[in-house]
Amino acid sequence: MKIIIAPDSYKDALSARDAAAAIAAGCARVLPRDRLVECPMGDGGEGTLDALLAATGAERRITEVHDALGRPINASWGWHAASATAYVELAEASGLQGLADTERTALHSTTLGVGELIRDALDAGAKRLILTLGGSATNDAGAGMLAALGARLLDTEGRPLPPGGAALAQLAELDLSGLDPRLATLTVDTAVDVDNPLLGERGASAIFGPQKGATSADVTRLDAALAHFADHIASALGHDHRTLPGAGAAGGMGFAAAAFLGARLQPGIELVMAQVDFDRLLEDADLVITGEGQLDGQSLAGKTPVGIARRARRHGVPTLALAGRLGAGWQAVHDEGIEAAFALADGPLTLPQALERTPELLADRAESLLRVWRLAARQTPR
Repeated sequence: MKIIIAPDSYKDALSARDAAAAIAAGCARVLPRDRLVECPMGDGGEGTLDALLAATGAERRITEVHDALGRPINASWGWHAASATAYVELAEASGLQGLADTERTALHSTTLGVGELIRDALDAGAKRLILTLGGSATNDAGAGMLAALGARLLDTEGRPLPPGGAALAQLAELDLSGLDPRLATLTVDTAVDVDNPLLGERGASAIFGPQKGATSADVTRLDAALAHFADHIASALGHDHRTLPGAGAAGGMGFAAAAFLGARLQPGIELVMAQVDFDRLLEDADLVITGEGQLDGQSLAGKTPVGIARRARRHGVPTLALAGRLGAGWQAVHDEGIEAAFALADGPLTLPQALERTPELLADRAESLLRVWRLAARQTPR
């Protein structure tokens, strides 16, 4: 029996790599290690970079950039010299995980650091960029990224706008004359984990702004500011990406990536599976175990476990899922190829207790799951 272990990260508890190791440890109590293939995954959010580096052998590089609040931080990105490919994860520079709850501000957070990482990749000689969006603390439609890459966003007095999405309401001139010319020959693939447009009731501000500290009044203000920004971009470029599925990803970074980087927006899990050659792994697999922090009805919109299950089903390989929590509507995942899903808790637990015990709980649930699977295999008539 060959088992592919392909989880996403368990938010605030384990990276995808550590989660795969914990699941493998539990499975190894039942099966030999040489039949377990660890393949950490991601759908574009935090931890996707680690999955890509592990799969491709790309070099991890560290660059000092600015975080979502403009503070200096060290952020990782990946460099694959043989293919001149750079891997940039937005969450490394502008991620929500880098901010305390009291620091979240959708009005003023910036994607400046993402642009600084892209600039560093261009300096290294990048001809292709894999950009993963998800886990962002920002709602500036990529304005900070553009500023880092040489664009100037000016108010009526000719002054640069301050950081953040709210300031875009004051945009009077979009000067693209200084935009880095190397972008014209850069091939960009962008991983998104949502299909929301830039604006409106399903847009970046309305759906994701509250997670980033936005009040209902802030959402209205931000949506209007991003619409104003989109109007300027449509006028400057002659095309409009505001309704593109995925444009609302990462506070509108999907919109900016499509408009200014010529990026193809792809479901993050599909892009990652292509990079790790997941189809090849499935060719002789008997079972896939996946999971992440929560499975619910929204998981069907492009989250890792469902993407994994859909692909495995094409190869006739069953998928089981281990989740930190099973949320409302989780049963819908059965229709997408997840044969069974299990929550991790072994009794009443507070959230801090659950987070601390996630490696132990993952290993224990994986062991129990494999024991039942092995028993079922023995009982199946040949």
